[in-house]
Parts: sequence; C-alpha cells; structure tokens
Amino acid sequence: MSRLPRIVSKRPGRERGFTLVEVLVALTIAAIALAAASRAGAGLAVGAAEARARTYAHWSADNRLASIRLSGEFPPTGTRRYDCPQGAIALRCVENVFNTPNADFRRVELSVEHPEDGHRLVRLIGFAVRQR
Repeated sequence: MSRLPRIVSKRPGRERGFTLVEVLVALTIAAIALAAASRAGAGLAVGAAEARARTYAHWSADNRLASIRLSGEFPPTGTRRYDCPQGAIALRCVENVFNTPNADFRRVELSVEHPEDGHRLVRLIGFAVRQR
C-alpha cells in the first residue's frame, strides 16, 4: 500500500496557517474592492435614471411640436409654461415662440425641465407655419 507524503512543519509542534495580519490585509483588500464595485453600480443606476428622464422629456417636447405641425396651429409669440408629464415622471415644459423675418413662420423653442429644481433635460426647436 502506498503512503502519502507527510507535510513536515519547520517548527515542531506548530501548525502552518495564515497569521492574523495576513487575514486582516486580505479582508481590507476585499472591502475596498466591494466598496468600489458598489459605487460603480450606483453610478450606473443614476446614469440610467437620467437617460430615462431625458428620453421621456424628448418625447414630451416632440409630442408638442408634432401637435403644432399636425393641427396647423400658429401659436402666439411669448412664453408659456405647463406641466407635461410622461409616464410616472413629472415634467414642466417651457414653450417660447418668436417671430421670424418671414411673417408666415414662427420659431418654437421647447425646453423640458424637472419641476422641482428647474434642471433642463432637453431643448427642441421647431417652426410653425401659417396656413393660408
């Protein structure tokens, strides 16, 4: 019958293993790596939420410009503010209408922002044409 080789310790009477310092260093390295990974994951979540809000804001502004085009509306000049929610996100639209050198055209600038802090998410510019 074959015998397995015995591991002989350099110090008689003591078993080999990790020291407390080695274990603490390994735990510290693992904790730093996990903290960095969780911070990166949180950053990705915030970025995804911001992208989602910008997408909804773009849809809201695009809907208003499409309704102006399709209805043939010739909006009056000036500034108008109104709520324009999309999905579960509350948004505020700011519509600025300006005259152009051609009296049959008006420039429509739509900005969509967060209602709480006023942070602008998107800005679209379109034109309204007077129907004759």
